[in-house]
Amino acid sequence: MLKNRSLLISSIIAASLLTAILISEGIGYFILAKKKAHWRKADFSEINMDDKTLQKLEKENTRLVKQIKKLAPKGIYIVVDTAKNTLYLKKEGKIIRQAVISAGSGNVLAEPGGKRTWVFDTPRGEFFVKYKLKEPTWIKPDWAYNEEGEDIPKKFSERAETDVLGEYALGFGNGYFIHGTLYTRLLGRNVTHGCIRLGDEDLIAINKASAIGTKIYIF
Repeated sequence: MLKNRSLLISSIIAASLLTAILISEGIGYFILAKKKAHWRKADFSEINMDDKTLQKLEKENTRLVKQIKKLAPKGIYIVVDTAKNTLYLKKEGKIIRQAVISAGSGNVLAEPGGKRTWVFDTPRGEFFVKYKLKEPTWIKPDWAYNEEGEDIPKKFSERAETDVLGEYALGFGNGYFIHGTLYTRLLGRNVTHGCIRLGDEDLIAINKASAIGTKIYIF
């Protein structure tokens, strides 16, 4: 009987460790749940075991709870669900704003002649806001000209396009941004070339709440 109960407690501890790993990767329940998660001390009072074993398990449980809390994101952070095309602005685990977005389409574009290939996916993982731009200018990349069947311009200045990315853009690395869109009717669909598009009001709110260094979790 004691052996079975010890096995049960070991399973609980193992599950706690697994949850901690998921949280550290930015995809755990603590980040994604719509309600704030509460990690608490387990109640072993209903399990019949000797005092020494009980004290040892309670001590280990307390240690694990502290470790899990340390892994949880602090302050304001952004979570992006690319499958549901939804962005969550969260603070201490609580959703303070939810927005419909457009994420990467997953389409593949091959350059004529097969020299280059582009995959239009939104990157997954843990990122942070590296820079914030107001009234950003889009520097049109090579793939955009290939997609439209146009010749790639020789002058860099000819690539610049204004009033395309909305009022603000939050860069999180490798040319990816959270930005506005002219195509609000397509929000909620996976249609972008990898960036995350937001409607005007949501973009203003996300930009205002975010700072350089704000964590972004994308899955």
